[in-house]
Amino acid sequence: MNKTVLIYSCVLLIGVFVSAISQVLLKKAAMKHYENHLKEYLNPMVIFAYAMFVGTTFLSIIAYRGIPLSMGPILEATSYIYVTIFGVKIFHERLNKKKIIALFFIVGGIIIYSIFG
Repeated sequence: MNKTVLIYSCVLLIGVFVSAISQVLLKKAAMKHYENHLKEYLNPMVIFAYAMFVGTTFLSIIAYRGIPLSMGPILEATSYIYVTIFGVKIFHERLNKKKIIALFFIVGGIIIYSIFG
């Protein structure tokens, strides 16, 4: 992997990580009770989370300038890892056997693509 692809891969990974953070913010906002539907969608946490999603879209556009199209979905699959970690640490969700096996396959696929792709 050359230096350019590595840099653009990092840009995409940063975007995926920020996207996972915005998903956490949206879930935290959804767990709160609001007086009406307007306040449910027009509050600072939700607006900031969606702004982060827009930012990650631009990061993806930039990243795809320097990485092969086939590499993008592999790097974006890391979001499942981030979301699972955030779910366990922040929301105290439990990992069951199916989730652990699924994460194993995701990480395995990323490793196989990295080595043989």
